[in-house]
Amino acid sequence: MATKSQDRRKVRLSRALGVALTPKAARYLEKRPYAPGEHGRTKRKQDSDYAVRLREKQRLREQYGIREKQMRNTFNEARRKDGLTGENLVELLEMRLDALVLRAGFARTTAQARQLVVHRHIMVDGELVDRPSFRVKPGQLIHVKPRSEGTEPFQVAAAGGHAEVLPPVPGYLEVELDKLHARLVRRPKRAEVPVTCDVQLVVEYYAAR
Repeated sequence: MATKSQDRRKVRLSRALGVALTPKAARYLEKRPYAPGEHGRTKRKQDSDYAVRLREKQRLREQYGIREKQMRNTFNEARRKDGLTGENLVELLEMRLDALVLRAGFARTTAQARQLVVHRHIMVDGELVDRPSFRVKPGQLIHVKPRSEGTEPFQVAAAGGHAEVLPPVPGYLEVELDKLHARLVRRPKRAEVPVTCDVQLVVEYYAAR
Protein backbone atom coordinates (compact mmCIF):
# COMPACT_ATOMS: atom_id res chain seq x y z
CA MET A 1 0.00 0.00 0.00
CA ALA A 2 1.19 3.52 -0.76
CA THR A 3 1.99 5.77 2.20
CA LYS A 4 0.44 9.21 2.62
CA SER A 5 3.76 10.86 1.75
CA GLN A 6 3.99 8.77 -1.46
CA ASP A 7 0.41 9.75 -2.31
CA ARG A 8 1.23 13.43 -1.79
CA ARG A 9 4.36 13.14 -3.93
CA LYS A 10 2.38 11.54 -6.77
CA VAL A 11 -0.31 14.21 -6.58
CA ARG A 12 2.26 17.02 -6.62
CA LEU A 13 4.18 15.39 -9.47
CA SER A 14 0.95 14.85 -11.40
CA ARG A 15 0.09 18.54 -11.09
CA ALA A 16 3.60 19.59 -12.16
CA LEU A 17 3.53 17.31 -15.22
CA GLY A 18 -0.12 17.88 -16.07
CA VAL A 19 -0.97 14.16 -16.16
CA ALA A 20 -2.72 11.99 -13.54
CA LEU A 21 -0.35 9.31 -12.25
CA THR A 22 -2.86 7.79 -9.79
CA PRO A 23 -6.66 7.81 -9.36
CA LYS A 24 -6.23 10.13 -6.35
CA ALA A 25 -4.15 12.51 -8.48
CA ALA A 26 -6.86 12.44 -11.16
CA ARG A 27 -9.40 13.69 -8.59
CA TYR A 28 -7.03 16.48 -7.50
CA LEU A 29 -6.41 17.54 -11.11
CA GLU A 30 -10.15 17.86 -11.69
CA LYS A 31 -10.39 20.27 -8.75
CA ARG A 32 -7.05 22.05 -9.25
CA PRO A 33 -6.05 21.97 -12.93
CA TYR A 34 -2.90 24.02 -12.40
CA ALA A 35 0.66 23.42 -11.27
CA PRO A 36 1.53 23.25 -7.54
CA GLY A 37 3.15 26.13 -5.65
CA GLU A 38 2.29 29.77 -5.10
CA HIS A 39 2.62 30.60 -8.82
CA GLY A 40 0.66 27.57 -9.99
CA ARG A 41 -2.45 29.56 -10.92
CA THR A 42 -0.56 32.20 -12.86
CA LYS A 43 0.52 31.71 -16.44
CA ARG A 44 4.06 30.38 -16.32
CA LYS A 45 6.70 32.15 -18.37
CA GLN A 46 7.52 30.64 -21.74
CA ASP A 47 9.54 27.50 -21.07
CA SER A 48 12.72 26.86 -22.99
CA ASP A 49 12.73 24.11 -25.62
CA TYR A 50 14.88 22.06 -23.26
CA ALA A 51 12.40 22.45 -20.38
CA VAL A 52 9.48 21.43 -22.61
CA ARG A 53 11.30 18.30 -23.81
CA LEU A 54 12.47 17.44 -20.31
CA ARG A 55 8.94 17.71 -18.93
CA GLU A 56 7.59 15.50 -21.72
CA LYS A 57 10.26 12.87 -21.01
CA GLN A 58 9.40 13.01 -17.31
CA ARG A 59 5.71 12.61 -18.10
CA LEU A 60 6.35 9.42 -20.04
CA ARG A 61 8.82 8.02 -17.51
CA GLU A 62 6.53 8.66 -14.54
CA GLN A 63 3.52 7.11 -16.25
CA TYR A 64 5.50 3.85 -16.37
CA GLY A 65 7.11 4.43 -12.97
CA ILE A 66 10.61 3.55 -14.16
CA ARG A 67 14.10 4.84 -13.39
CA GLU A 68 16.02 7.07 -15.80
CA LYS A 69 18.51 4.32 -16.63
CA GLN A 70 15.69 1.99 -17.69
CA MET A 71 14.16 4.76 -19.78
CA ARG A 72 17.46 5.52 -21.50
CA ASN A 73 18.11 1.83 -22.22
CA THR A 74 14.63 1.42 -23.70
CA PHE A 75 15.13 4.52 -25.84
CA ASN A 76 18.42 3.15 -27.17
CA GLU A 77 16.70 -0.13 -28.03
CA ALA A 78 13.85 1.76 -29.75
CA ARG A 79 16.34 3.75 -31.83
CA ARG A 80 17.95 0.56 -33.17
CA LYS A 81 14.62 -0.83 -34.41
CA ASP A 82 13.02 -0.13 -37.77
CA GLY A 83 10.28 2.49 -37.77
CA LEU A 84 9.74 5.68 -35.79
CA THR A 85 11.82 5.80 -32.61
CA GLY A 86 9.12 7.47 -30.50
CA GLU A 87 6.48 4.94 -31.45
CA ASN A 88 8.93 2.09 -30.86
CA LEU A 89 9.73 3.52 -27.43
CA VAL A 90 6.11 3.53 -26.27
CA GLU A 91 5.51 0.05 -27.70
CA LEU A 92 8.52 -1.36 -25.82
CA LEU A 93 7.48 0.31 -22.56
CA GLU A 94 3.94 -0.96 -22.96
CA MET A 95 5.11 -4.57 -23.32
CA ARG A 96 6.58 -4.49 -19.80
CA LEU A 97 4.83 -6.99 -17.54
CA ASP A 98 3.83 -4.39 -14.94
CA ALA A 99 2.27 -2.15 -17.62
CA LEU A 100 0.16 -5.01 -18.97
CA VAL A 101 -0.91 -6.12 -15.47
CA LEU A 102 -2.28 -2.59 -15.03
CA ARG A 103 -3.94 -2.42 -18.48
CA ALA A 104 -5.62 -5.79 -17.85
CA GLY A 105 -7.28 -4.40 -14.71
CA PHE A 106 -5.46 -6.68 -12.25
CA ALA A 107 -4.16 -3.57 -10.42
CA ARG A 108 -5.36 -0.03 -9.76
CA THR A 109 -2.08 1.86 -10.26
CA THR A 110 1.32 1.34 -11.86
CA ALA A 111 2.91 1.07 -8.41
CA GLN A 112 0.44 -1.62 -7.35
CA ALA A 113 1.01 -3.55 -10.59
CA ARG A 114 4.75 -3.51 -10.00
CA GLN A 115 4.25 -4.67 -6.40
CA LEU A 116 2.10 -7.61 -7.52
CA VAL A 117 4.85 -8.75 -9.88
CA VAL A 118 7.69 -8.28 -7.36
CA HIS A 119 5.75 -10.19 -4.69
CA ARG A 120 5.46 -13.16 -7.06
CA HIS A 121 1.73 -13.19 -7.68
CA ILE A 122 1.97 -13.02 -11.48
CA MET A 123 2.76 -15.80 -13.96
CA VAL A 124 3.51 -15.74 -17.67
CA ASP A 125 2.70 -18.97 -19.54
CA GLY A 126 2.67 -20.87 -16.25
CA GLU A 127 6.02 -19.56 -15.00
CA LEU A 128 6.36 -17.16 -12.05
CA VAL A 129 7.91 -13.86 -13.11
CA ASP A 130 9.02 -11.34 -10.47
CA ARG A 131 10.64 -8.73 -12.76
CA PRO A 132 8.32 -5.80 -13.61
CA SER A 133 10.51 -5.02 -16.64
CA PHE A 134 9.98 -8.51 -18.12
CA ARG A 135 9.11 -8.06 -21.81
CA VAL A 136 5.93 -9.95 -22.69
CA LYS A 137 5.84 -11.41 -26.21
CA PRO A 138 2.74 -11.52 -28.41
CA GLY A 139 0.83 -14.72 -27.71
CA GLN A 140 1.94 -15.03 -24.11
CA LEU A 141 -0.63 -15.46 -21.33
CA ILE A 142 -0.40 -13.32 -18.19
CA HIS A 143 -2.27 -14.80 -15.24
CA VAL A 144 -2.45 -14.69 -11.47
CA LYS A 145 -0.83 -17.49 -9.50
CA PRO A 146 -3.58 -19.93 -8.44
CA ARG A 147 -2.72 -19.61 -4.73
CA SER A 148 -3.15 -15.82 -4.98
CA GLU A 149 -6.46 -15.78 -6.86
CA GLY A 150 -8.58 -15.97 -3.70
CA THR A 151 -6.92 -13.05 -1.93
CA GLU A 152 -8.87 -9.83 -1.53
CA PRO A 153 -6.92 -7.64 -3.99
CA PHE A 154 -7.47 -10.13 -6.80
CA GLN A 155 -11.10 -10.78 -5.87
CA VAL A 156 -11.68 -7.02 -6.17
CA ALA A 157 -9.89 -7.00 -9.54
CA ALA A 158 -11.78 -10.05 -10.85
CA ALA A 159 -15.07 -8.32 -9.99
CA GLY A 160 -14.06 -5.30 -12.10
CA GLY A 161 -13.29 -3.18 -9.05
CA HIS A 162 -10.75 -0.99 -10.85
CA ALA A 163 -12.81 -0.34 -13.98
CA GLU A 164 -13.90 3.15 -12.94
CA VAL A 165 -10.31 4.45 -12.66
CA LEU A 166 -8.69 2.67 -15.62
CA PRO A 167 -9.04 3.33 -19.35
CA PRO A 168 -10.83 0.67 -21.44
CA VAL A 169 -8.79 -2.46 -22.17
CA PRO A 170 -6.76 -1.72 -25.33
CA GLY A 171 -7.13 -3.83 -28.46
CA TYR A 172 -3.76 -5.54 -28.14
CA LEU A 173 -4.92 -7.35 -24.97
CA GLU A 174 -7.53 -10.07 -24.61
CA VAL A 175 -8.72 -10.13 -21.01
CA GLU A 176 -10.88 -12.62 -19.11
CA LEU A 177 -11.07 -10.63 -15.90
CA ASP A 178 -13.15 -13.17 -13.98
CA LYS A 179 -10.39 -15.73 -14.61
CA LEU A 180 -7.62 -13.15 -14.04
CA HIS A 181 -6.20 -14.00 -17.47
CA ALA A 182 -4.82 -11.58 -20.07
CA ARG A 183 -3.13 -12.40 -23.36
CA LEU A 184 -0.98 -10.02 -25.39
CA VAL A 185 -2.34 -10.78 -28.86
CA ARG A 186 0.00 -8.47 -30.82
CA ARG A 187 2.43 -5.63 -30.43
CA PRO A 188 0.79 -2.42 -29.18
CA LYS A 189 0.46 0.53 -31.55
CA ARG A 190 1.27 3.97 -30.15
CA ALA A 191 -2.18 5.36 -30.99
CA GLU A 192 -3.85 2.71 -28.81
CA VAL A 193 -1.60 3.07 -25.78
CA PRO A 194 -3.35 5.12 -23.06
CA VAL A 195 -0.44 7.36 -22.07
CA THR A 196 -0.32 11.15 -22.38
CA CYS A 197 2.87 12.14 -24.18
CA ASP A 198 4.28 13.86 -27.26
CA VAL A 199 6.81 11.14 -28.05
CA GLN A 200 8.63 13.26 -30.63
CA LEU A 201 9.68 15.67 -27.88
CA VAL A 202 11.02 12.70 -25.87
CA VAL A 203 13.05 11.60 -28.89
CA GLU A 204 14.41 15.14 -29.30
CA TYR A 205 15.34 15.24 -25.61
CA TYR A 206 17.45 12.07 -25.80
CA ALA A 207 18.84 12.84 -29.26
CA ALA A 208 20.36 16.04 -27.85
CA ARG A 209 21.97 14.31 -24.85
